[in-house]
Amino acid sequence: MADTAFFCTLSHEGVLAVRGPDASKFLQGQLTCNLNYLNDSHSSLGARCTPKGRMLSSFRILSVADGYLLAMARELIEPQLTDLQKYAVFSKSTLADDSSEWLRFGLSGGDGALVNLGLDLPHGPDSVARTHNLVAVRLSDGRAELWAPAAEADTLHARLAAHMPQAPLNQWLLAQVRAGIGHVQCSTRELFIPQMLNLQALGGVSFKKGCYTGQEIVARMQYLGKLKRRLYRLTLAAGALPEAASELFSPVHKSSVGEVVLAAQGDSGIELLAVLQEDAANDGRIYLDATQERPLTLLDLPYSLDSDREIQR
Repeated sequence: MADTAFFCTLSHEGVLAVRGPDASKFLQGQLTCNLNYLNDSHSSLGARCTPKGRMLSSFRILSVADGYLLAMARELIEPQLTDLQKYAVFSKSTLADDSSEWLRFGLSGGDGALVNLGLDLPHGPDSVARTHNLVAVRLSDGRAELWAPAAEADTLHARLAAHMPQAPLNQWLLAQVRAGIGHVQCSTRELFIPQMLNLQALGGVSFKKGCYTGQEIVARMQYLGKLKRRLYRLTLAAGALPEAASELFSPVHKSSVGEVVLAAQGDSGIELLAVLQEDAANDGRIYLDATQERPLTLLDLPYSLDSDREIQR
């Protein structure tokens, strides 16, 4: 079903709002993405890191009239809000949990429904279209997000349902796995640097914008380091769905060789994204548990990694 048209409510994510005259300057020093690229027609993926370059959150960021909206795992909203407020006191910026103010739908094959709503969304990744209070965002694999004020929830739900069936959230997450887009969840905070999730290949890391928290480590890895762990796509026979941060194993090492990032039920088994050690991935013998009873099979990602292209942003 992941390849057919459907829509679902993105209930797993919340919205963090940063507003005020200093919002751009404040966030530019906190996030991996370059806010200078954001405008009414362009959004971005991004992350916020510790000084050691470990990701505290990952998100989709949009500009609005008085600041920015960041969509991230719902359970990360409160800790990120609390942490950012420590630094926002030194700028003319205000932060708030706007999760209750916005309703977000995920659309697969839903361009016709968007046109019916007056949204002519370009096909380029990260493109944005707006009309009245509605915002549509194009994802890298052609899917789209529809952001709307919560007060319009019932009306929009009915209009979308007139064009396509509603699907469970699993179908959206499955499409995300197939698109190779990982994200940080509460259980994986501070486990990964951005390159481990291939965020630099998805436009979520800028190497030209200047300093931000964790920038030295992230830049050093891109220019000087050899990344030994990165994101892979895998499949697993049917069974219990592994949770994020579940450890993976290989005969190459006696200890774990990686962690699950995101998993979803597929058409004939489980599909997932995981960060793996390169030598274990090259060997190919990957297991969900140390007993080696649940083997995984490596699949291709839908994009390539090109360090020369990635550092131009």
